This record gives sequence, structure tokens and C-alpha cells, in this order.
Amino acid sequence: MISYLKGKIILKKEKFIILNVNNVGYKVFVSEKTLSNISGEEAELFCSLNVKETSMELYGFLDYEELEFFEILRSISGIGPKASLEIASLGPLENFKKEVEEGNTEIFENISGIGKKKAQKIILELSGKLKEAMKERKKSNETVSEESQALMNLGFSKQESQEALSKVPSGITSSEERIKKALEILGGVDI
Repeated sequence: MISYLKGKIILKKEKFIILNVNNVGYKVFVSEKTLSNISGEEAELFCSLNVKETSMELYGFLDYEELEFFEILRSISGIGPKASLEIASLGPLENFKKEVEEGNTEIFENISGIGKKKAQKIILELSGKLKEAMKERKKSNETVSEESQALMNLGFSKQESQEALSKVPSGITSSEERIKKALEILGGVDI
């Protein structure tokens, strides 16, 4: 699966760019907003590969959050990849969540193929999916604790740090002591 591309822009059209990555040209569909934000001769994109019976299409985004939002939109029946691409470019997930909670169908006005009824359907289905996505994002942000970050700064991976910290006895509450104990677990030595 192609998830990321970085290369020289060979061609820039209204709805896509062709990116040369190691002498292979990739046609990547992008939103108008993304296209206007790409400047210079090179581009770096997070990608989603859409496989159909007769073709494979790449959709590109300047940041991972936009890609994540696109994938949430793709899980809604009746919303194709091109419409999802344009909707995902409307703004960060946090801002869009507010619009969805308020039931604001006007945010879809300029998106081709989305009328009022389809916009209402999107909002209805998105409300639960966005809450879940925001919950997951918050959970993943919280999982890097101060203690875990300290261990990561010492060269351990996030997973190693979290596993070691999970093995620290719950009676140890001081961050300094928890880090020391985690280092003992990771290194198998007494500190």
C-alpha cells in the first residue's frame, strides 16, 4: 500500500499532480486547497490508495490529519473518493466536528455532487464516527506520558517505554522512581 510519496512535480493539473519518485511517475489526485498550497518543484504527500475493479487511484494530502479525515469520510456509504477529498480539505477534524455537531449542512455547499439531503446524511453518519476518532486521537496523545517521553529521550521506542512503565509496581508513584524502575526493567540492571 502506498501511504507516502515525496518527489519532483512533473505535471500539475486542476485535480491532480504527477509526481516523479525514483523515476516512476505517480498520478495523485489532490484537493483544490492542497493544489494551491503546493509550491516549488517538489511535493511531499500522505496518500490513500483506492482500488477499484478497473483501476487504482492515489489521493494525496499535505498532512496526516487530512488523510485520517478522508478515510473516515470514505467509510460513509454513498460518498466517493473525490467528494471525500474535497470535504477533507475543508479544515481540521476539530473544526469540522463543531460544524457537524451544529448540523451545519452549508459547509458542503461548494462540493460538487452533495446536495442538502446527502449533506444531512453525511452529518448524521459523521457525528458518531468523529466522536470516536477524536476519542482515539486523545487516547493516543495521552499515552505518551512525561515518563514515557523521558525514556524515549534516552533512546527507547514508545512501545518499549510504555511496556516497561506498565510493569512498574503501582505502589511507586513518583515519576523519578517510576523512570528508574522502568530503566531497570529495560536494561535488566539495578539503578
